[in-house]
Amino acid sequence: MTDFPSPEPLLAALPPALRTDAARRYAEHGPLLYSRLAALYGERPDFHAWYGELLRTIGGLLAARPADLLALDARRSGDSRWFLHQQMLGYSAYAARFGGTLAGVGRRIEHLRTLGVNYLHLLPFLRAREGENDGGFAVASFSEIDPALGTMDDLETLCAQLRAADISLCADFVLNHVADDHAWARGAMAGDPRLREFFHVFPDRTMPDRHERGLGQVFPEAAPGNFTFVPALQGWVWTTFYPFQWDLNYANPHVLGEIAAALLQLANRGVEVFRLDSTAFLWKREGTASMNQPEAHALLQALRAIAAIAAPAVLLKAEAIVPTRDLPAYLGEPGVPECHFAYHSTLMAASWAALAEQDAGLLRDVVAGTPTPPPGASWLTYVRCHDDIGWKILAAEAGGDTERLAAIARFFNGAGGSFAAGVPFQSGAAAAVHATNGMAAALAGYETAAGPLARELALRRLLLVHGVAFAFGGMPVLYMGDELGMGNDHGYREDPQRAHDTRWVQRPVFDEAVLAQRDDPDAWTGRVFTALRALVEQRRRCPSLAADVPRTLLPTHDPALLALARGERFLALFNFSDRSLTVALPALGAGTWPGYAGEVELAPWDMRWLHR
Repeated sequence: MTDFPSPEPLLAALPPALRTDAARRYAEHGPLLYSRLAALYGERPDFHAWYGELLRTIGGLLAARPADLLALDARRSGDSRWFLHQQMLGYSAYAARFGGTLAGVGRRIEHLRTLGVNYLHLLPFLRAREGENDGGFAVASFSEIDPALGTMDDLETLCAQLRAADISLCADFVLNHVADDHAWARGAMAGDPRLREFFHVFPDRTMPDRHERGLGQVFPEAAPGNFTFVPALQGWVWTTFYPFQWDLNYANPHVLGEIAAALLQLANRGVEVFRLDSTAFLWKREGTASMNQPEAHALLQALRAIAAIAAPAVLLKAEAIVPTRDLPAYLGEPGVPECHFAYHSTLMAASWAALAEQDAGLLRDVVAGTPTPPPGASWLTYVRCHDDIGWKILAAEAGGDTERLAAIARFFNGAGGSFAAGVPFQSGAAAAVHATNGMAAALAGYETAAGPLARELALRRLLLVHGVAFAFGGMPVLYMGDELGMGNDHGYREDPQRAHDTRWVQRPVFDEAVLAQRDDPDAWTGRVFTALRALVEQRRRCPSLAADVPRTLLPTHDPALLALARGERFLALFNFSDRSLTVALPALGAGTWPGYAGEVELAPWDMRWLHR
């Protein structure tokens, strides 16, 4: 690019010892950074001045990066596959529910290491809005910790403890919105015109009504509509999620500059992975659903380039809960990297759907429709998380059959003698397909299990869905308590601030009494932990399960059977039914496998991993 700007503003902010590496990284990532930002903002008369200031900010934050993190940058720059190895295992938890405080989370490290975890996603721990705050996702400050959890010093201490245990900390970083009591929102309400332009504010309903024609609704019952009238602004603010979460206006380059600086400041505290929340919603365009717009990808590519220049040890993870066809764009393409990971939410939903239908058809369609990620990118696979299972994400695979998806939802909400003990979400009369909440053990049938056999089948189902997440290809993440078989927490109904949101049923406090049974072979908890731990170890020992090993979906003659090969040396067989199956390996075209004379017997809800 002939007019590619000089790195001088970046390098001028750095001590001599850092300039050579910074210049090399800018030469590698700067062209993409500049091209994406020029495409977004190049028509503005202040663009080049703003771009130079952005480089100065990046340089200043690189200059402030601690020595141990600079060393981590150097190590990871020498191994671009470090997060693709089959030894990677994630764990997700709310800090308050897992350890009480950030210091308390540090005291859980032994448990994480015993399980085999080397990636810890702590759900929102930055200072959130007072009162209702969407589980912490209504962020009031990017530079302060929730006082109930600790301080920034506590965060740095925890990051250091985790690094010493070879565990990377992942933090939520909400890109789409801030709380209505964030300093930017307060400044806008106080009359600051610069900060007013950080948001989408309309003087009347003309433009909101025009936009609404194409927009969906995230929470149609709790927060209908996408705009909220704010008296202090005498205008309508774009609020995709809740009225107290104001969408940021990324058509304003100063918003991106502030967000990038906030991310790098947290990286300098020791955060190694950022879960970029609500990435699909970043750019608004009339006449569309204002999701998955090309400019949203340009913004993510720019953030990736900024992190690669100033903190190359850092990973970015896209939280884009979108259909399979829209997922690959969040990983970029060869030569145009975007996020390192994207959640494979359709795989998660389809795994549970296979249990409900005793038919792996939807799951096979999802697997078949999942493309190979570009080099240096991977899927994040999971069974449960803090959020609901939205069955509508499988609409394409279900051929638009909403009744089929509604039947799956009813099954997991306990209808018709189902084994599941889920709780409906978004279950008003206007919802054709309800979402489902619940801990994994509850969805797999433990809460309804009467007797040893029923508990054994619940355990098999629990391992079955985890087995898909472990074998598919990517980095699997366990949700807090699932490794111990913890059940639903219905106590949220007694809390007025939580009673309206059934997602709290799957956000229990980490139970010390349950943890004490972790190694008891006769207890449900001990059986779950031992079985999952064995699965983790089996995966760690199998190079074919590294994220970048090719995946092949094998043809099967039974609808309940999923057969998945990884490379030439690994085959996984999954029986999603309550009947026994005899699997003829030659019929799969799977060749011969040591120890198996052509057939594999699978008990109900059973799976088998074959190696050669």
